[in-house]
Amino acid sequence: MSYWCAVRDPVAVRYYSVDKIISQLYNYAMDIVADASTFLSVALEEPGYHALIEKTLGKRIVSPEVLPYEIGNALIAGKKRKRHQLTDKDIHLAYARSQRIPVRLVQIRIDEALKLALRWNIYAYDAYYLQCARENELPLLSLDGNMLKIAKAMKITVME
Repeated sequence: MSYWCAVRDPVAVRYYSVDKIISQLYNYAMDIVADASTFLSVALEEPGYHALIEKTLGKRIVSPEVLPYEIGNALIAGKKRKRHQLTDKDIHLAYARSQRIPVRLVQIRIDEALKLALRWNIYAYDAYYLQCARENELPLLSLDGNMLKIAKAMKITVME
């Protein structure tokens, strides 16, 4: 079943398929790079995660291909360090939630990301997101204050 809606233009009322309108809006949506900290915040329903969801409404999320691996690693590391009181079931649930968030995973130039990691003395994982934003000329969304500081120094637009 297809749904239709009326759109008023200066000349007349025209009817368009809702699917067509949504696809056109998607084509005009702004892309942003989001890092694992944002996915984890939403997946773990941490305080403020609703604000992250609002910031991404109407935007297409892009991340380097390493994203799912970093999310899995962060969940296990969080449990090992007892940062979160996560049960095994919580970890599986949080990972499953993170995988339901629409994201386009892209390749990046790892050699260039490693140069960033060495230059700024940061983890390679963090450099991957900075490189992704730089290569694709996209704004960066992160909860990592140090990464945002470096992004600003690199003239990458940040979403705070």
